[in-house]
Amino acid sequence: MGARIALVLATTTGGTGRHVAMLAEGLVARGHEVSVHGPAATEEQFGFTARGARFVPVEIPASPQPGDVLAVRALRRAIRDADVIHAHSLRAGLVAALARTGGTPLVVTWHNLVLATGLRGKLYLPLERRVARAADVTLAVSSDLADRARELGARDVRLAKVPAPVLRPVARDRAVVREELGAEPGQPLVLAVGRLHPQKGFETLVSAAVRWRDREPEPFVAIAGSGPSYMSLAQRISVEHAPVHLLGYRDDVPDLLGAADLVVATSVWEGQPLFIQEAMAAGVPLVSTSVGGVPDVVGSAARLVAPHDVDAVYEAVVGLLDDPAARERLGRLGKERSAGWPTEQDSVEQAEAVYAQLRDRGER
Repeated sequence: MGARIALVLATTTGGTGRHVAMLAEGLVARGHEVSVHGPAATEEQFGFTARGARFVPVEIPASPQPGDVLAVRALRRAIRDADVIHAHSLRAGLVAALARTGGTPLVVTWHNLVLATGLRGKLYLPLERRVARAADVTLAVSSDLADRARELGARDVRLAKVPAPVLRPVARDRAVVREELGAEPGQPLVLAVGRLHPQKGFETLVSAAVRWRDREPEPFVAIAGSGPSYMSLAQRISVEHAPVHLLGYRDDVPDLLGAADLVVATSVWEGQPLFIQEAMAAGVPLVSTSVGGVPDVVGSAARLVAPHDVDAVYEAVVGLLDDPAARERLGRLGKERSAGWPTEQDSVEQAEAVYAQLRDRGER
């Protein structure tokens, strides 16, 4: 018999929302009654009801707010009949922990590391601790997040099986895409993709690109994505005369990857980064910062550098641009490694097994 599963999420525009949508669809297909509780905007973007789940709007902002008390009350009413609550992110986990009643099992997936520092970081610490200790099971998308949860008192911590994205086929010819972007024939195309946000560390890529101007031919550096750092990045590119092109939001990432000679990821932190997985699955050689879950994802199939290290990014990119055989080898290794990543079925089966285990505990 299927379980009544309440999935809870806070404001998100990226991987967390896609992960919840995937889980909702998979669990519904397995006969469970699934409800999704989160901001109305998430339903508009990820379409939970179209996947067979019931959606209940609960406004949970990305940062703690005085209005959280209203979110807790609304969620408490909505999940009172749930057999299991599964919250995604610390914010959703905190609201869910405060809202649950009667000992309903709580699972929390940690998708991101708290990067706040100073006073703001200190304010987040008790919230992290509360979520860690409240969860019956904590799923972490990377080993450093798992360690963090244990340090804060989490009882049962496991690595989450996050499925790799499934790339749609390339729709346009490589030469056509390169021409549309403005890259000249024979000009190396260096690609980065991600939300324009300080976490992605694009400033490091911009500073490294300044040093590539004296190469012949000069690399064409493109960053695809939108976000709050757009204006500051554009200003930095202008002031430093960096050969970097901001493409804005793109829905043709497979085509961009098909046109790229090299992918660069300069994030300050990542869990299981979807774009890095997409690049490896497409066989595009990769330079990435060695942060969070990235080393576990890429293994030896990428050139890893320290975050914020402009010199290291410069040298890694130049080294690969000057060595076609090394690029070919990394691309091949990436495709081979991607074949062993978890699938959506693996992720749904893991969640279902955790729920069943928690329900069995409660029935004893």
